[in-house]
Amino acid sequence: MKSSLIITIAMFLTSVLGAQQKQMNIIFILSDDHRYDAMGFMNKIQGLQTPGMDRMAKEGAHVKNAFVSTALCSPSRASILTGQYAHSHTVVDNDAPLPANLVFFPKYMQDKGYQTAFFGKWHMGNTDDQPQPGFDHWLSFRGQGVYLNPVFNINGKVVPQAEGSYVTDLLTNNAIEWMNNRKKNKPFFVYLSHKGVHAEFEPAERHKGKYTALPIITPPSMYLTATDSSKYYGTPTAPQSKVNYSDIPTWVRKQRYSWHGVDYMYHGQIPFDKFYHLYLETLQAVDESVEKVLDWVKAEGLEQNTMVVYMGDNGFSFGEHGLIDKRHAYEESMRVPMLVWAPGMIKPNSVVDKVVMNVDIAPTFLELGGISKPNQMQGYSFSNLLKGNANGWQRDKVFYEYYWESSFPQTPTTFAVRSDRYKYIYYNGVWDINELFDLQNDPYEMNNLIRDTSYRQIGLELKNDLFKWLEETNGLQIPLKKTINNRIDNLYRGSY
Repeated sequence: MKSSLIITIAMFLTSVLGAQQKQMNIIFILSDDHRYDAMGFMNKIQGLQTPGMDRMAKEGAHVKNAFVSTALCSPSRASILTGQYAHSHTVVDNDAPLPANLVFFPKYMQDKGYQTAFFGKWHMGNTDDQPQPGFDHWLSFRGQGVYLNPVFNINGKVVPQAEGSYVTDLLTNNAIEWMNNRKKNKPFFVYLSHKGVHAEFEPAERHKGKYTALPIITPPSMYLTATDSSKYYGTPTAPQSKVNYSDIPTWVRKQRYSWHGVDYMYHGQIPFDKFYHLYLETLQAVDESVEKVLDWVKAEGLEQNTMVVYMGDNGFSFGEHGLIDKRHAYEESMRVPMLVWAPGMIKPNSVVDKVVMNVDIAPTFLELGGISKPNQMQGYSFSNLLKGNANGWQRDKVFYEYYWESSFPQTPTTFAVRSDRYKYIYYNGVWDINELFDLQNDPYEMNNLIRDTSYRQIGLELKNDLFKWLEETNGLQIPLKKTINNRIDNLYRGSY
């Protein structure tokens, strides 16, 4: 009797320890240009439906203060893959060549026994759609890709897709097919990287017209003066704080009439209202992708040992400060959606308030796989935050950098630091005014406090924090890269 009890206890402990040590399967879903507040459960856009994302928040965790270190596709994606800031990995814009010495975190997982697969948009420097190290299976496309009838590179082979096919659906279906055919005795990592919702927005046929009648409420910071509102679209919400019209940076005022400004957006090719509605309709297929992945995990009985993470690569402006697109350091650009679903690890309806950045993704996934963080990674694992334990969390500020691009010269090189209350924005290489905002009293960032002497000490402390970060991470030298952009070179600089 005593012997059988000992055996039973030993078997129980073995099973418990085995479950604890078992490597977690991870599915990472990345969208493009998705605003942090464009999800149904946030109630920011009345009438927007995102049942997949709402489900992730209800059954898992909403990381409500997630940010990127650079609000631009290639730098942000490189930061996710390397756990490094842009000035460290040096993929500083959408054309900068990818250094040969970078190691992407899936390679470490692959070496630890994970089956790894990539599906979708890669879009990094000189690598095009070619298979990359760290992935057992590869499916991508060139550049930004297209929404309809895409051509895929599948493990090095060019494969045109069927007429009438839609890229978001194809990527999701291919990812699920690969997971169905995986080796069942090994953990897996899937990187599902959507084109949606990148401009030019093009919804799936089934979603066209879904939000045509949705009212558009423009942000209060869309207007340069109090009398400007009659010129623009929709009805502005009333600002909740003092508005400082005199200290708007000159580059912001001028950009209103450029490619990325509301007064001449995309050179007048599309009206603002249609642009806005198409964005929300294009997002629908991405949300369906999320729900389809969750359904697959549940159907396979893997929810106790699988984590699904949804994230945007950067935010997107819809009229804030008179701008569209991203790149700048205002909230709607540098802030991103992040949802984490792992029923075996995370309590339902969890909310993570602490600041998390894109450079923290790689260390988190490695820790969940039982892999030590490599020395070159600058982010931190936030797995304890997901379990409700904030003790020892090392990040209390967001640091941001954006480097001037010849393709879009209206936006200057920008550095910023954001605490839980204040944000300081420093513009480099232009004769312009810097910015300081009290986010608690001024969530729309409409009252620049940079000239207010009562905030001088706060501004100086934040500036010191910013330059200390740059110094400690070897970011004081702007990483200038030789890039090839024939369209821009021919237009502005002659023929070479």
